[in-house]
Amino acid sequence: MVGLITSDGCLSSDGRHIDITSKDLGFLQKLKDTFGFSNKIGPKYNTLKQENFHIQFANRNFYDFLLSVGLMPSKSLAIKKLTIPDKYFADFLRGLIDGDGCIRSWVHPTNKREQWSLRIYSGSIKFLVWLEQTIETILKVRGKIYRYNKQGSCYVLKFGKMAARHILQQCYYPGSFGLERKNLLAEECINSNIGWDRSKTIDSW
Repeated sequence: MVGLITSDGCLSSDGRHIDITSKDLGFLQKLKDTFGFSNKIGPKYNTLKQENFHIQFANRNFYDFLLSVGLMPSKSLAIKKLTIPDKYFADFLRGLIDGDGCIRSWVHPTNKREQWSLRIYSGSIKFLVWLEQTIETILKVRGKIYRYNKQGSCYVLKFGKMAARHILQQCYYPGSFGLERKNLLAEECINSNIGWDRSKTIDSW
């Protein structure tokens, strides 16, 4: 859940409440059932008046734990390095991909081969630098950070098709909790015929 809160969550300034927002009502219901929340899921509108859904719960001990790993209120631009144990990193990354990630496929116009990419977006370049380095250290996969717009208010960490498949294999394992749409895309990528035998972005190959 820490990865999901890092992407789609918000820590209230009252020191107790945690809010998770999603466009997918079914996902929040699944989250509620899995973790035994009694709180109601309600509508939430963004600045464009588009309807999303959110669930809010209060847990002082969990709130303090989130602070201890590096999260904070108004984290979007301020978030930096997080303290995530190696054995939980793949689960953390799955939550992050569910919220701020994009798994995409297309057919190359020239060679007609199926292409895949994994992108993770953030307003904090320092957070993405930490994430890039940690993924390389733990999962032995290299990506690259790009500025997502000219103003520099958003950045993206991008992985090519072989690196994407390698990451998704570690994160979206059978029985793992995640957003169904991302689960299906991850499974499709993992089972696809990539067409490459080696990749310079995967250290273990």
